[in-house]
Amino acid sequence: MDARGQTPLLTEVSAVTQALLAWYRDHARVLPWRAPPGAPRMAAYRVWLSEVMLQQTTVAAVIPYFETFTRRWADVAALAAAPEEDVMAAWAGLGYYSRARRLVECARVVAELGAFPQDEAGLRALPGLGAYTAAAVASIAFGQRAVVVDGNVERVVSRLFAIDTPLPAAKGLIREGADRLTPEDHPGDFAQAMMDLGATICTPRSPKCLICPVANWCEARAEGRPEAYPVKPPKLAKPARTGTAFWITRQGAQGPEVWLVRREGKGLLGGMRALPEDGWTARVDGSRQPPFAAAWRDLGAVTHVFTHFSLTMTVQGATVTTPPAGEGEWWPLARLDEAGLPTVFARAAARAMAGLELETP
Repeated sequence: MDARGQTPLLTEVSAVTQALLAWYRDHARVLPWRAPPGAPRMAAYRVWLSEVMLQQTTVAAVIPYFETFTRRWADVAALAAAPEEDVMAAWAGLGYYSRARRLVECARVVAELGAFPQDEAGLRALPGLGAYTAAAVASIAFGQRAVVVDGNVERVVSRLFAIDTPLPAAKGLIREGADRLTPEDHPGDFAQAMMDLGATICTPRSPKCLICPVANWCEARAEGRPEAYPVKPPKLAKPARTGTAFWITRQGAQGPEVWLVRREGKGLLGGMRALPEDGWTARVDGSRQPPFAAAWRDLGAVTHVFTHFSLTMTVQGATVTTPPAGEGEWWPLARLDEAGLPTVFARAAARAMAGLELETP
């Protein structure tokens, strides 16, 4: 792209847009939060919920969560009335748990308003709605022209315009390109068409240029190197942290139970049930001292990668007859899958149970 934002091939922007919309009418993905092309628009609640869930999460992972949420909480008023801990438990395993807390906060604000705002500015003012989500809901649910740029759209636009500025500096140019392409009519279909194109054809590796509906206008294809875009800076190694989770059990009246705690409401995995842990450190020598004296056993370790660091968590187990100090609850092992443990602690629990099985003669 030159200094004026022009490219030799992309001189007929409307032709690109119309080709993409025509392709979408025939090839739109069938998704539970999406209305087919030409059908009445999907309710804002379902669009908003799906977009929050899809942030940094795959469609395949989101579908069962979306279906569970909409069966349990059919509209924004139902979600607003739900206890936050129930929503957090239902979210367990989907990751990025701050999204669930903001989901409840936003639902309560919308319930007070009586409905979702129908314009991008009003949506942007809601808790947890960034520029992308507000634009997506405005265009898809309300038919408002809004520039929707997610990772798939970013890739499509950077290739169409051959934007060679590295990310994240390229984001402004990419948005300008998306703005040029976004039509006044059917903006929601256009946004979803761009998403589908990026997800199914203009993929990060081995893009299917031969069947791409906009290949004739694509600068990256003309150069013969579509995979070179978007240009990304070198990846930095994630810092490694270590810690210890404590698997504390007793024999309850109805069977074995494990001691669970509730993490503080703010911060990583805030508000979630979890195993007690020692604090995640950057030390290479692993764990700190257990929380109390007992016959602790080493039950193995698990590794989990978060957005900004990787964690290796050892698991130590002990059987007790009295509750540990501090707030917590005894949870039946037979119903542990109902506790809504975050993935890292669910893995630690599975490791503990596997380690104990190996110890059994």
